[in-house]
Amino acid sequence: MKRIIILATALLMFCGAAMAEKKITPGPAKEAGINWLSMDDLQVKMKANPKKVYMDMYTDWCGWCKKMEASTFSNPDVIKYMNENFYCVRFNAERKDTFRFMGKEYFFDPAKRANTLAADLMRGALSYPTSIIMEERYQNPQPIAGYLAVPDFEAIVKYFGGNIYKGQKWEDYKKTFVPAWKNLDEGPAAPPPGH
Repeated sequence: MKRIIILATALLMFCGAAMAEKKITPGPAKEAGINWLSMDDLQVKMKANPKKVYMDMYTDWCGWCKKMEASTFSNPDVIKYMNENFYCVRFNAERKDTFRFMGKEYFFDPAKRANTLAADLMRGALSYPTSIIMEERYQNPQPIAGYLAVPDFEAIVKYFGGNIYKGQKWEDYKKTFVPAWKNLDEGPAAPPPGH
């Protein structure tokens, strides 16, 4: 019995030493996610280095918003492009606090059941999700209402992010656009429960 215990102990020590020597090689680096900024962080970064802004207008109860977050915003190609070309903000259109943005105060408006910034940027047409794209210095906000699957999202953000909109009409661009990003979410186009 003593031999078995000594043999088992020696075997465990040998296996432990072998495992400690084994080097673990990490897999390929994976993009962590879109670098979502708060409104305060956005304003600080914009002062230091102006960049285009992408704002995701969502609500907690919106099923299509949750689907877009789970599929489009988790796509590695989307993450990489957005982090390189835009400052990104996820904005709960129904947030209740009061805050300042670009020298103006914004607050929850019970009559609209939305924050006044959301109502302003969506030009009163409250629909969720809505993507808002702004030029540097918050100019010319473009609201794009509705869920955007990866191919549609790619077309839109490249149109604005690549400044194509400055020299080509959307209709002409869309005719020649060929999606390059992998659409990893080719399942049914139905929103999750809660829509």
